[in-house]
Amino acid sequence: MSEIDRQEVLELFRTEADEGLEAMEHALVVLEANPYDDEALSTLFRAVHTLKGNAAALGFVPLTELAHAIEDILDRLRKRSLDVSPDLVTLLLRCVDGLGRMVPAAAAGNDEAPAEHRALLAELAARVGSGSARPEAERKGSLDHDAFFDDRNGWNRRGRTMRVDVDKLDRMLNLMGELTIARGRVAETLRLAEEPRAREALELHRHADRLFTDLQELVTRARMVPIGPVFRQQVRAVRDIATARGKRARLVVEGADVEVDTSVIEHLRDPLTHMIRNALDHGVETPEARAAAGKDPCGTITLRAWAEGGSIVIEVADDGRGLDRERIAEKARVLGLSASPESLSEPELLRLIFEPGFSTAGTVTDLSGRGVGMDVVRRNVEALRGTVGIESQPGQGATVTLRLPLTLAIIDGFAVLAGGETFVVPMDVVSECLALPAAGGRARRTGVINLRGAALPYVRLRDHFGLASSAATRESVVVTRHEGGELGLVVDALCGESQAVIKPLSRLVGNVPGISGCTILGSGRVALILDLPALWRRAVTDGAETAPGCSLRSPRPLPDALSGEERC
Repeated sequence: MSEIDRQEVLELFRTEADEGLEAMEHALVVLEANPYDDEALSTLFRAVHTLKGNAAALGFVPLTELAHAIEDILDRLRKRSLDVSPDLVTLLLRCVDGLGRMVPAAAAGNDEAPAEHRALLAELAARVGSGSARPEAERKGSLDHDAFFDDRNGWNRRGRTMRVDVDKLDRMLNLMGELTIARGRVAETLRLAEEPRAREALELHRHADRLFTDLQELVTRARMVPIGPVFRQQVRAVRDIATARGKRARLVVEGADVEVDTSVIEHLRDPLTHMIRNALDHGVETPEARAAAGKDPCGTITLRAWAEGGSIVIEVADDGRGLDRERIAEKARVLGLSASPESLSEPELLRLIFEPGFSTAGTVTDLSGRGVGMDVVRRNVEALRGTVGIESQPGQGATVTLRLPLTLAIIDGFAVLAGGETFVVPMDVVSECLALPAAGGRARRTGVINLRGAALPYVRLRDHFGLASSAATRESVVVTRHEGGELGLVVDALCGESQAVIKPLSRLVGNVPGISGCTILGSGRVALILDLPALWRRAVTDGAETAPGCSLRSPRPLPDALSGEERC
């Protein structure tokens, strides 16, 4: 076998091994909840047997030894000569972790047995020589009421699939983006041409556009993958964290078949892990406390997903004690996040847990107390052009809601002009457009206007980005939704809806607050895509500095003294 051929085989081996290890981890947690789940046991056996055979074919001796020892245990379980117990599942999970470290090392050329290898083999061998089957009467029972995992969609779906390198899909999508830009420029050129033949060509171009749109949608769908696997990866986290904290909890998954772009999936794992940890550490009570409160001693964490327009909505809910408003207010005052947190609305106060360094934990543990978990959630979600919100009911639990775009490459945008520059606002956050009231305050960068009896805070884009140009005779306001409230963007002119292919900013430009990327218009000009979360935070900060206690986060009644336009 040539070196090139072997590299391809090793890459395939690692891919299949990773999939097998993920299946083993999930099946072990299911088996722990229901020791007589034959399907989970069969899944385990198939995965470890395949891994053993592939490792043996490539000459990976330590991997083969450990997989064979695991097989011996599973054979005893299948024959009912060994009981499934929490400590046995813990041992097997440690073995899966060990295999997970050995696979990439072996594929990279390091097939030496790690220090833990012999110890794991010895523990497995000791288990093979011990244990006995339970009486038939006990076997009929099930731990289903304490199940660590409940998938409302089913967890063992199969379909016709094939492996495609993600880099190839990325390249395909990039080419589709370039074609989108090119067809936009062609359409603009044909629209401006005056020859009779140009009108005919424009009509043909529009027909080709419909075919292109179908192709673009197909390429985009090819990158879409079910969110179920990334949800099910949290089963192990729920099991391990609950056990370590002396708690009992199950994971319920709903909407596992909802599909999202593979690049979004890659950025979801960390936020989900932090939210699960936060729910288990701060929300779910101990079995004794839950029983005293009249609750099921086993807590429930629900991961739920559904598609809504061009977005995917993900909820992480627990049925624990809920968020402590008094403790959050006290911590906010200590950290200087709010001088009078008691005056904040419920959504405003709860959102403070996403601030850097915020934690209500009394002591620092391996899971909490450093104030970095929920901050990571917000930063990762906003990096995906998404939003995050939270709700809580005392004694009933808390729900964190993420709203993310289905794809990160192409968006439906609304183009506007400000200070001679073109900006693009993601269409899914635009509520409406209206003329800016003529009354005073034309030179102000931020302010508040009367929108049907409610105060609408705004940011003037020309002044926010320091664009040196005279104000338009008539300005407009684009009303956008964000974080449960609304923010107006004051612009010089409205250009209308268009599809935007997102390009990253050049490294020479660096990070520009309020800008998430750029796109090329049909005219060939570069337009900047607005980062609404960043603009919103700046508006909130400016409002607080101008008038402490004045909130820009949610709509509120318009004061009697406010007419036309006035500073907050």
